[in-house]
Amino acid sequence: MTSPWPTDLVFDREAKALHISFDDGAKFDIPFELLRIESPSAENKGHGGDAPPPVKGKANVGVTRADAIGRYAVRISFDDGHDTGLYSWDLLYDLGAHKEEKLRVYRETLRLRGLRDEA
Repeated sequence: MTSPWPTDLVFDREAKALHISFDDGAKFDIPFELLRIESPSAENKGHGGDAPPPVKGKANVGVTRADAIGRYAVRISFDDGHDTGLYSWDLLYDLGAHKEEKLRVYRETLRLRGLRDEA
């Protein structure tokens, strides 16, 4: 079984969302905020050992650039200077399919830690 393949990626700066379509008919609008807080980079996920605290203050983050990495991923550059995460097609599909749950868990984690998601 092959993974869904992206057929269209549109980085909508005004809506602050990635509009992405896949060959299985799925279409998602993924907020830039979710892309940034779920970046698969070592900065976000940790270099080993304890995981870093959740990224915060990204509600209004923008995307400045997106570069294809081979045929399997895209590197997204954000206006806060972060540009080290490689987003595979499977990861983007997962973020789109589980957007609401991931955002809910993120906001709950911030709340439980007494953090605010201020820009």
